[in-house]
Amino acid sequence: MATAAGRGRQPRQLSPGVRPVTLDADGVALSGLLSEPAQGPPRAVIVALHGGGMNAGYFDGQAHPDVSLLTLGARLGYTVLALDRPGYGASAAGLPGGQRLGPQATTVRAAIAAFTAAHAPGTGTLLLGHSFGAKVAFAVAADWDAPALLGVDVSGCGRRLAVTAGRLRPGRGEGLRRLNWGPLSLYPSDTFRMSRTVVAPMPAREFSTVAGWLRLSGAILPRVRVPVRLTFAQHEAWWGREDDDLADLTGQLSAAPRVVVDHLPHAGHNISLGWAARAYHLKALAFAEECLTARAHRTMSPRGTPPPCG
Repeated sequence: MATAAGRGRQPRQLSPGVRPVTLDADGVALSGLLSEPAQGPPRAVIVALHGGGMNAGYFDGQAHPDVSLLTLGARLGYTVLALDRPGYGASAAGLPGGQRLGPQATTVRAAIAAFTAAHAPGTGTLLLGHSFGAKVAFAVAADWDAPALLGVDVSGCGRRLAVTAGRLRPGRGEGLRRLNWGPLSLYPSDTFRMSRTVVAPMPAREFSTVAGWLRLSGAILPRVRVPVRLTFAQHEAWWGREDDDLADLTGQLSAAPRVVVDHLPHAGHNISLGWAARAYHLKALAFAEECLTARAHRTMSPRGTPPPCG
């Protein structure tokens, strides 16, 4: 059940139509941001999962009106729920060390089930994850027998790291900034002034799993059985993006009925806060439409099949 977010936390600047919520995920309180269509039932629910060191505000960037996924999605008929993942927002006090990948997936599944049952029963759900949130999206989708799950759309996440293990330590200063952001010209001028409420400490248990993603992904990705879309920014520096890297990544998604790889120009790792955000979000919503069409085709009865031509 979604309720108004609790008191005592630093207030976020929100776009018009976006409101804070708190969900009960089997006893874990997860906060987040919610936007809904002004009229009619939603076409689908987009559940957005932020990366490490961020929070749900990543999907409601305030530096320019074109940046917010939450407002764009609602305007195009989608309900968008951006969650503060376990260890962030409302759950930070109860989970100061956060959760490892498996427990996070369990918690997020419970939050999605509670939300959709109360707000959008029977509506399809697309998981949209960025960076570490992409890993959680994959883990949520793996072996999840949820007929309403439409697909997984991720950005800022590959399989093979393009940096050495030493670069994974927190507090790497300017070098870490370049990896996370790329050229500053890719972002609206107010991005860094207005992103103070978007940045959050990365919980220790979450950070400890970063270097193990190659091993973990080998167990998780082959169990994803829905369509997947992968987006790599032009200036993505964390992940290998050569042909062999992408072949390895898509090859692991062996059970996915469809895998799409997109390369987004004029974008850095934090795609959803940059000038390219609108282009990425529109493509993600188009992918949701494709997944809706595929589901409708699968469930079409023989009586609803068009007659042959000629």
